[in-house]
Amino acid sequence: MATAIYLEHYLDSIENLPCELQRNFTLMRDLDNRTEEKKGEIDKLAEEYIANVKNLASEQRVEHLQKIQNAYSKCKEFSDDKVQLAMQTYEMVDKHIRRLDADLARFENELKEKLEVSYDSTEGRGLKKNDVRGLREKRGSRGRGRKGSDEDSPRKKKMKNSPDLSDALLPMQPSDVLDMPVDPNEPTYCLCHQVSYGEMIGCDNPDCPIEWFHFACVDLATKPKGKWYVFE
Repeated sequence: MATAIYLEHYLDSIENLPCELQRNFTLMRDLDNRTEEKKGEIDKLAEEYIANVKNLASEQRVEHLQKIQNAYSKCKEFSDDKVQLAMQTYEMVDKHIRRLDADLARFENELKEKLEVSYDSTEGRGLKKNDVRGLREKRGSRGRGRKGSDEDSPRKKKMKNSPDLSDALLPMQPSDVLDMPVDPNEPTYCLCHQVSYGEMIGCDNPDCPIEWFHFACVDLATKPKGKWYVFE
């Protein structure tokens, strides 16, 4: 019954996951297409500049180069948006994986507790039966004047030679549920040296050793416009 409850709750939690993943993948594909179009525009502007650079005045050259620079900036913006979207998609899936791990651990603990309670109650009933049987045999031996110890009676020998109750119950215990921890080889980022989660921002400094930072760690609530440097 507990298994059905855990499964039902987990399936409810991932009901909208396929639609959300499809939406994110569609957005990433759209960003790819827009980036390719912008790259074609850059190539065209570069060819025009090379072909006409000798005939262009100084101001016209600067203006043409500025157009190329703006197109490159737009490409980088599309790429940054795609990276953010990919990280959000990863976090979305990882959240459900962590919940599944937690549900498996809780289910395992509940199963062990039920087995321990069942074992204790079974052992208690066995001890009570043994006490009553011993009293009956003791009274019978007194009434009939039998000699010999209780240990020599066939009933006692049978109980003595039978396997221990705990040994009989051991095969009933389930195998340990497989733990599914987060990949220990996953790279870490930010000043906190943690894995990627939530919203993150990339430093525009090409020599930045860390590159990516969590919003909360650098006191950001939204993505800033233009270039962003972690140490200014």
